[in-house]
Amino acid sequence: MSFDDWIGREQVTHDTLTPGHAAQWCATFDLKAPTRWIMPQGIHLALCTPDAPTAALGEDGHPARDDSPDSFLPAFPQFGPGPRRMWASSDIRFFAPIAAGAVVKRTSRIASISEKEGGSGKLAFVNVEHETLANGTISVRETQTLVYRDAAGSDAPLSPPQPGDGTFDAGAWDVTRTITPDPRLLFRYSALTFNTHRIHYDAPYAQSVERYRGLVVHGPLTASLLLQLAASELGDNALRKFAFRGVSPAIAGEELNLVMRKSKDGFELGAFASDGRQVTKASASL
Repeated sequence: MSFDDWIGREQVTHDTLTPGHAAQWCATFDLKAPTRWIMPQGIHLALCTPDAPTAALGEDGHPARDDSPDSFLPAFPQFGPGPRRMWASSDIRFFAPIAAGAVVKRTSRIASISEKEGGSGKLAFVNVEHETLANGTISVRETQTLVYRDAAGSDAPLSPPQPGDGTFDAGAWDVTRTITPDPRLLFRYSALTFNTHRIHYDAPYAQSVERYRGLVVHGPLTASLLLQLAASELGDNALRKFAFRGVSPAIAGEELNLVMRKSKDGFELGAFASDGRQVTKASASL
């Protein structure tokens, strides 16, 4: 099907990074308040978030989509009434940090929409370009890739598989940090980002409808943790480029190993389950 009507479609949103919101971000990640409240990289993910009315939410918790000019994203009727949506990847460029009190404007533009046939069926990829300004100055440019796919069958195997007999090899990395993201962290991150996707807080829905083994850790949450790992080694707001891609779901209550090492072009980062299954691939440069 043709998506010509959606290419180039824009959405402009506004926000203010209040001191309260900044404090809640730091509290969520057990971070100390930064000097002069210059916020760490990743805070843009919690700004200019979707504010659709509750009545306008779909069954999965995302804002419902249709074919009208008011819908920023298409409905993808080829996937039926309940397609699954995933945040597949982001490519981020940092230009300037954002401070508490900043007035923020984000312009989002649909750059491309494509369909592919994967091993698990049809997929639709949407690339959305975001430009975030703080007090009129460019702060972040990000290209975000969303993936839509058919709803899972009621008998589909739960994803990801149960942890296997393998082990994570920490010796291959320069820096490692092991955490266990639990439902409280997921709930707080959903609140910070106004994310109502039910896979992050509704375990019966996540398991029976979308066929995940448990509550799913947000891809941007894992990315935020990797940005904090980089900051602990390189200093706050040191990165100029950061890209991440989801490889496999991370499940709440299970060990997650955050890693970083030097690479030819900068730094390689990632997240791994306890059995060595890779969850996230990422790269960064100064």
